[in-house]
Amino acid sequence: VEMLKVEKKVIGNLEKCYAMAVLKYQGKDHFLVAAEKANQCRMYSLGGELEEVVWNEPGGVMTMVQVPETDGQFLATHKFYSPNDSKEARIIIAEPKGKNDWMVRTLVNLPFVHRFDIIQKNGVNYLLACTLKSDHEYKDDFRSPGKVYAAVLPADLSGLDEEHPLKMKVIKDGMTRNHGYCRCSKDGRDGSVISCEEGVFWFEAPDAPRGEWKIEQLCDEAASDAILIDLDGDGEEELFTMLPFHGDTIRIYKKCGNAYAAVYDYPEKLEFLHAISGGNISGEPTVVVGHRKGERRLLAFRSDKKGGYTAECLDEHTGAANLLHYTDGSKEMLLATNREIDEIAMYTLQEKE
Repeated sequence: VEMLKVEKKVIGNLEKCYAMAVLKYQGKDHFLVAAEKANQCRMYSLGGELEEVVWNEPGGVMTMVQVPETDGQFLATHKFYSPNDSKEARIIIAEPKGKNDWMVRTLVNLPFVHRFDIIQKNGVNYLLACTLKSDHEYKDDFRSPGKVYAAVLPADLSGLDEEHPLKMKVIKDGMTRNHGYCRCSKDGRDGSVISCEEGVFWFEAPDAPRGEWKIEQLCDEAASDAILIDLDGDGEEELFTMLPFHGDTIRIYKKCGNAYAAVYDYPEKLEFLHAISGGNISGEPTVVVGHRKGERRLLAFRSDKKGGYTAECLDEHTGAANLLHYTDGSKEMLLATNREIDEIAMYTLQEKE
């Protein structure tokens, strides 16, 4: 049963487009789109008009996150070009100086940094960063597991640069193919879901800067990405996973006592699952996923209210690398970097009458 009416608008083409973020700048929301290879980072209006080019290179952008309470300042990964070309990866600070004029400097060199986020807790900003691996000697060498690093992010970043980098501390290691990251909430608390070969983990920031991060294992199956979301409305989040690494299986777990048990597998194999976004679309909890090989579809998953789940195809032959869900006034928008066809696409989603 088709529940959603989808209108698609292609707003631009950017070779190997990949990362996205919403950016509050000059009093309004915009969004950023950046490339995986050596290419541009662009700023668009929420309506999809190209406003500025933030940089032309080096690219290698896996993640971008605005620094909270700033006017257009954001952090981004640079030089993570692929799992096999990411030794020079770093996190940079970008800040606007004028139209099409942005200053970029290094916050910290962090080889293989793939995903990161800024977590706010009790008035403190924490930088949480995940490295896909720690070293490699040949193509597809994953023998050195990735890690998760954390640091308190100072309110003023002006003193930090390549010579004075942010000092980061390892809070968890032994994470092979440490790929998946999602900011979620669990039992009413905010945190992060991080997925790797060893399973899916929940990370929660400390109550005070010197405190310990709370880390909990949710499942021990190798996952590429995962998200916690209450799809069936029973008041407890399900664990929605894509597995294994860059894998082909969608599996949903429900909480049973203290553990999560698998309750649903999507019957079709979806080659190279990669993009995932979860939240309320028109008030209905929804997870949208995209896969990058085969039919390269964009699928929306919801509860069927009978103990199962439904999937609806929103688009195909696109190959989304990442998805960004936001609201523009009363409109529900889904932005996709359809990397496999170099297309930046904007979908307006509405419930069918």
